[in-house]
Amino acid sequence: MTIPALLLSALLFGGMTFFSAGFAPVLFAQLPEDRARPLLRGTFPYYYLSVIFLSLLAAMAATLVDAQAALLLAAICVTTIYARQVLMGQINAATDRGDRRGFGRLHGASVVLQLGQIAVAGWALVRLA
Repeated sequence: MTIPALLLSALLFGGMTFFSAGFAPVLFAQLPEDRARPLLRGTFPYYYLSVIFLSLLAAMAATLVDAQAALLLAAICVTTIYARQVLMGQINAATDRGDRRGFGRLHGASVVLQLGQIAVAGWALVRLA
């Protein structure tokens, strides 16, 4: 069961890293802001679902290999559910009402959460390797 846990964790880590460091910045570099923002906003529900699904599968696979890695991956799943179901809605509401300060605070929290999740996925991957 080590190989599935390792592959799923690697896919999770790589996908999260690519979305944050590759897709989002390139989107803003290639499109005007008024087109990039709604496009990025529309991708987040799907991105979060993929992270939830992959982290859950990786946690289940890791359960038989390394309990700590499994808990780390499960934590990513739970915090992503929060990000999708609560934080994303608050960010969108702040944007829709033109609350720049609220948006900045909430977006900053989501960035910190995302970076923390990437670090945790990396640590789980190291433990599984």
